[in-house]
Amino acid sequence: MTSHNADVRRDVRYEPDDKPSHPLSLALGLQYAMVAVPSIVLGPTIMITAAGGGDAYLSWAVCWALAISGITTAIQAVRIGRVGAGYVLLMGSSSAFLAICVTALQQGGPGLLATLIIISSLFQFALAARLSVLRRVFTPMVAGTVLMLIPVSLSSLVLDNLSAVPAGAPAAAAPVTAGVTLLVIVVIALCGAGMWRLWGPVAGMVAGGVTGGLFGIYDTAGILEADWIGLPPLAYPGLDLGFGPAFWALLPAFVLVTLVGAMDTLGDGIAVQRVSWRRPRAIDFRSIQGAMFADGVGNLLSGLAGTVPNTTYASSISIVELTGVAARAVGVCVGLLFAVMAFVPKFAAVLVAIPGPVVAAYFVVILALLFMFGLKILQNETLDYRNSLVVGLAFWIGIAFELDWIFPEYFQGALSELIGNGMTVGGLTVIALTLFRELTGPRRQRLRVALTVDAYPKVDAYLAGLGARKRWNDELVERIRAVGEEALLLLIEKGGDRADGGERRLLLIARAEGDAAVLEFIAATGAVNLEDQMAVLGQPVTGGLMEQEVSLRLLQHYASSVRHYQYHDTDVVVVRVESAQA
Repeated sequence: MTSHNADVRRDVRYEPDDKPSHPLSLALGLQYAMVAVPSIVLGPTIMITAAGGGDAYLSWAVCWALAISGITTAIQAVRIGRVGAGYVLLMGSSSAFLAICVTALQQGGPGLLATLIIISSLFQFALAARLSVLRRVFTPMVAGTVLMLIPVSLSSLVLDNLSAVPAGAPAAAAPVTAGVTLLVIVVIALCGAGMWRLWGPVAGMVAGGVTGGLFGIYDTAGILEADWIGLPPLAYPGLDLGFGPAFWALLPAFVLVTLVGAMDTLGDGIAVQRVSWRRPRAIDFRSIQGAMFADGVGNLLSGLAGTVPNTTYASSISIVELTGVAARAVGVCVGLLFAVMAFVPKFAAVLVAIPGPVVAAYFVVILALLFMFGLKILQNETLDYRNSLVVGLAFWIGIAFELDWIFPEYFQGALSELIGNGMTVGGLTVIALTLFRELTGPRRQRLRVALTVDAYPKVDAYLAGLGARKRWNDELVERIRAVGEEALLLLIEKGGDRADGGERRLLLIARAEGDAAVLEFIAATGAVNLEDQMAVLGQPVTGGLMEQEVSLRLLQHYASSVRHYQYHDTDVVVVRVESAQA
């Protein structure tokens, strides 16, 4: 059995490789930008205002936050080498960094902030490069939990916007404007089809904006005052290379928040793959590595410019689900629009002026979908009672810390900004409990061999010896040995010869899990995902069975489940084998 069903089809109008018309791509890109630009601009504004920075530095930081968000959003879509996810993933200012960025500005100024962001970005690159080593820590279970907690962390900000209207506005202005926006989006999403579905969010925001204008809460003064073309004053902060006490005191916090951002990117990288294809596919962790690399590029550029670090915006996943458009061309258009807005202040002012109740109503739909994405990811995992306990505990601990239910008097100052974030606490809880299970679980048996046909006798003897030590019945041992043979043959044929002429190696790790055996085959990477190949075995075949397909069918017959995790440097095939009686 595999982790997905090839017959299931999602309602996706444009897959990543499809190419919508240029007008449609630009219009959809504008829709994404309408949602993201306020958050991108708000990040550096809050940071510099809270730290008491000047107007010149604020203009500089806002401009480059938009420009860098545009560059990295386009990179996420087009995927340059190993950098980029290859999907529509919006990039923008990270709110998780705000508290420690303000502290860095107050203690050492923009130069210290820039240096800390650059150094911490290196940890992002290191994590992305070695994600396969940390595969038991940064798992889909972590991603699903974090995605479910993102709406919890953002709910207070969203709900605050519901009542964000100018003083003296009619009492009905906020609820009516938000209600009209929500009603139009939901009705079109539930009843619309085809092109109507694409324009549902835009129609809702336009309807809300018109309603807000009738109530007098759409402030156009900022739009009229904004320049058409504008370059920020030169306020480059430089780098503080003194590495004084303030640097060493703040560096751990910057690294920790960088890792928290990586958890967010992991969840977004998995979720965007789930919603972007008509037929479900196995998760490609090479794409997630690419998303993390692009996130690191954004952080590095943000440090060089002295503005707020980047992160992926989960709202883009909900928009893909809502519109059914996952074409990379749309992501490129969004990136171009961000870059244009950096130097066309009037364009950005139009989006920033959208009434708060309209934005809040839109985000209610986005966050609802995001919560369900997290739940779907968890449903695709093996949630036995132990994993269910880990996820449930992490979720409710995250909520409790977010709402200050657990000893808030002990967590004050900068610590409260970190521990008070439900996504951070919940994600760290899953990781901590996962590590505890790994350290206290049964010892794994390991075998290292050359990845060649000559290694089969060693693999077979190793698996037979494991069965004897665990006292499994003969039928289960035969199944395990058959799985070992077929998996070895598939990996040999799949990988081919190394380009550098070196010897390919296989690490086989086996463990008992109740009355079942779990085998991990770790080898040099190949190009084809075995899960996806097994998912289409039920389709008609012409020309007879290929030798590889025979091995796939045998593996599918003997194994209870097969998971294939592909990274840039490593292939990991995890096979669970149970007795036929079980």
